[in-house]
Amino acid sequence: MKFPKKRQESEKLSAWEQIRRSKQSYLLIAPFMILFFFLTVIPMVASVGLSFTSFNMMQKPILVGWENYQRMLLDDPVFFKVLKNTLLFAFLTGPISYLLSFVFAWLINETGRTLRTILTLIFYMPVLAGNIYFVWSFLLSGDEYGIINAFLIRLTLISEPIGFLTDQNYMLMALMVVQLWLSLGTGFLAFVAGFQGMDVTLAEAGAIDGIRNRWQELRYITLPGMSHQLRFSAVMQISSSFGVGAVIISLVGYPTSQYSADTLVTYIMDVGTTRFEMGYACTIAVFLFALMIATNSLISAILKRYSTE
Repeated sequence: MKFPKKRQESEKLSAWEQIRRSKQSYLLIAPFMILFFFLTVIPMVASVGLSFTSFNMMQKPILVGWENYQRMLLDDPVFFKVLKNTLLFAFLTGPISYLLSFVFAWLINETGRTLRTILTLIFYMPVLAGNIYFVWSFLLSGDEYGIINAFLIRLTLISEPIGFLTDQNYMLMALMVVQLWLSLGTGFLAFVAGFQGMDVTLAEAGAIDGIRNRWQELRYITLPGMSHQLRFSAVMQISSSFGVGAVIISLVGYPTSQYSADTLVTYIMDVGTTRFEMGYACTIAVFLFALMIATNSLISAILKRYSTE
């Protein structure tokens, strides 16, 4: 296969020559890249280095080799408890919110322009709301003034209020419901944009080629045409599911009773900022980062394969 002449010439150029020719584009992204390097890359590399040390933020780090990793995997039962909670958040709220975001975006796309705009704003509202945790704490309050408890008591389904945010038997489930509702944000907006950007002529061509209903159109035209949005939303859902922490801290605090609702994020904060074991906290953070990268790579590979079939 022969490539166009301009493409062959661009491939022969050195990296520095390509940068020089596109210097205006690089200048535009330079502020972000500088901030990203100093606020993300350097702290991430420093965390990997500190994970091999004993560091209490008061004295110089002391190199301990793989001792922190051995402690994490062999001598810390709390780690496996919060890991289980993290995986429950990731593999229950993540896929459910991913599917719900797609379904809601698909249904909303079928409405008129005005109604679609209003519904999109309503579904994206959790991301914009600043006092949303206050609302949920009121809804889940463990007394008769809590909206949900009052409703259940009125229906005689329960005889006394349930401590949704204090009882170990309900705490994790209540937080997962809140996280599921909050996660219908960025991914949902990406799907809405993807549906709006679909080429309508593809549906017309599909009808000519034998597609007879909306399900076939969804399977053979919409999903392959939205592969980029599917991957982007998957990455966003993975990051939010594995990085659950704000909802826990805001509603129940940390550490929770017997670490019943803690995740790796809140456990890192507990170990690092409460116990001042920053070296061990960095070890857990490195593990969480590797887990997120591995899961993201797996899901991206699955979506890429599916979209190219």
